[in-house]
Amino acid sequence: MTAPPRPVARPDRGIRAARRLDPREAGFQGLLLLSFGLGVVVLAVLLIQVIVQGWPRLNLDLFRRFPSSLPSRAGAQSAIFGTLWVIGFTALFTVPLGVAAGIYLEEYADKQRWYNRLVELNIQNLAAVPSIIYGILGLGFIVRGPLKFGFVVISAALTLTLLILPTVILASREAIRAVPMSIRLASLALGATKWQTVSRQVLPSAVPGIATGIILALSRAIGEAAPLVLLGGLTFITFNPTGAFSPFTVMPIQIFNYIERPQSEYRVVAAAMIVVLLAILLLMNSVAIWLRNRFRQEW
Repeated sequence: MTAPPRPVARPDRGIRAARRLDPREAGFQGLLLLSFGLGVVVLAVLLIQVIVQGWPRLNLDLFRRFPSSLPSRAGAQSAIFGTLWVIGFTALFTVPLGVAAGIYLEEYADKQRWYNRLVELNIQNLAAVPSIIYGILGLGFIVRGPLKFGFVVISAALTLTLLILPTVILASREAIRAVPMSIRLASLALGATKWQTVSRQVLPSAVPGIATGIILALSRAIGEAAPLVLLGGLTFITFNPTGAFSPFTVMPIQIFNYIERPQSEYRVVAAAMIVVLLAILLLMNSVAIWLRNRFRQEW
């Protein structure tokens, strides 16, 4: 008669038990969950408060009317169109410059050259510079300096381009770097040139990461107010911009203008504009997530 088989001891069972019994790890996990829950609760309270306060003015009048001295007739059409003009020109300047710089630094630049290392160091440092510094730079060199464009849409777009360009370059480089080297080597082995390999193999594979970085950078730019105040973003404008050299206002500046007024009705309009701005930001971030998941490739 054979003996019954002995159960095989699992070596990881003792490790799991030890981890469960470690009070320091349990305390750290509890602290993380507490911090996460506190942040979510505070964010939810703020969102609910803004939506409830601005709900009476979330209608077509908000989009059809201009700012007014009467709170009941105040709208945000000029701020919405000004935001679209500024972000449109910002994307027009940022996308080709940022992607081209990322391709050059990752695929063509000689890492041993001192000037390439200097450019990389400056890009990493500029990504952490506060936005108000770019506003001062734009005021000194674009509005009043050598360019002398004045307080117009293109001045704001160029300043925001300087603000988000380092982020776009870093995102483009990371997306290009994530493409496996085997794809490059296979393309070159089949007789393709360097540019054909980059344009037809590397760049299409890096599109999800590049597009995500661009949209997230534009999402940051659309919510900036500090640099645009220095660049002449008006707080009361009753017409829409008609071109690159038109005076402008944007939604963050208009929201700030409404909130600082003593009449409580203006705060309702400001809350409605905050909801619209949050909706635009959520839409842009959703598009970034969709692009990343839609075009992501498994290697």
